Amino acid sequence: MATTNTATKSLAITRSTGASRIGAVVFLIILVGLITMPWWAGRADLRTMTEFLYVLALAQMWNLLAGYGGLVSVGQQGFIGIGAYALVVFSLHAGVNVFVAVLLGGLVAALVAIPTAAIVFRLRGAYFAIGTWVVAEVFRLLLANTSWLGGGSGVSITSAVKGIPRFWRESITLWIAVAIGAGSIVLVYLLLRSRYGLALTAVRDSEPASESLGVRVQRVKWGVYIASAFGCGLAGGLIFVTKLRISPDAAFTIDWTAIMFFVVVIGGIGTIEGPIIGALIYFLLRGLLADYGSWYLIVLGLIAVVLMLKAPKGIWGMISDRFDLRFFPVQRRVRFGEFDKTKSDGLSPDEEGLA
Repeated sequence: MATTNTATKSLAITRSTGASRIGAVVFLIILVGLITMPWWAGRADLRTMTEFLYVLALAQMWNLLAGYGGLVSVGQQGFIGIGAYALVVFSLHAGVNVFVAVLLGGLVAALVAIPTAAIVFRLRGAYFAIGTWVVAEVFRLLLANTSWLGGGSGVSITSAVKGIPRFWRESITLWIAVAIGAGSIVLVYLLLRSRYGLALTAVRDSEPASESLGVRVQRVKWGVYIASAFGCGLAGGLIFVTKLRISPDAAFTIDWTAIMFFVVVIGGIGTIEGPIIGALIYFLLRGLLADYGSWYLIVLGLIAVVLMLKAPKGIWGMISDRFDLRFFPVQRRVRFGEFDKTKSDGLSPDEEGLA
């Protein structure tokens, strides 16, 4: 029996793109390069890369909270400080290895985030933002008045790293920074590709609408807030391992949140690539303007304001919109195609419709 071919359009739901596959390879190559840095880079390069990676991790955590969760916090420095002072408690007073204390600092920050969330989630919008800052200030004042943790003048943690050879101290510090920086990217990527990620963005867009569809709004908000606090606590401990001295003013300064805000807004809020681009630009500008004193901060502020007015989606937002380029795609995309279907001659129209 003769056959005829008819072309029928097909639909496919995809997430990966050509750019994402290339990006995965580049990501792995960069990761290997970072891990091997202690054997081919100088000490100054190690310190700069460590700083870049923990700034990147902080930016990814703030972007997860504000860009994807819609929770604009100006108090994340509170969890940075909690992680830093947990480092003091565990490494100086409990005798725990200083690098293990960094991880414990993240866990303590996550635990502290639970009662904090119970307070600040009673607020909405600008009141939520102000409330998070007030809570961070409360943490600062409490620790500034705690004498056995150094009080307002702070405390040195040099004794906690004594006995660790300089090469291994700097290398392990870098490797922890790599784990935190790269881990923040992977965490956000996997989270947003999951059902939780869909619920999170739904809550960001409309809490009443998402709740009407069965999304547990409070559970989603608590989860992302605690996850962000954990990341900030880890970064906080690592920051002061590199500085070797902690004070309340340095640990709880709002400058940390200002840096997160600048990096995310410049790069592109609500994207994974945005904080990477923003961190690169931040370090480039800081290097170029470091000799100009306070003008450095003024220029950063002007750049942020101009970009928010002219390019609300940030630099990466402009690039991705123009070239449809996504190295970390999290959205589902419909792809149209055609396939040939062979049908036998002599079928009735009804049978052809069922074929």
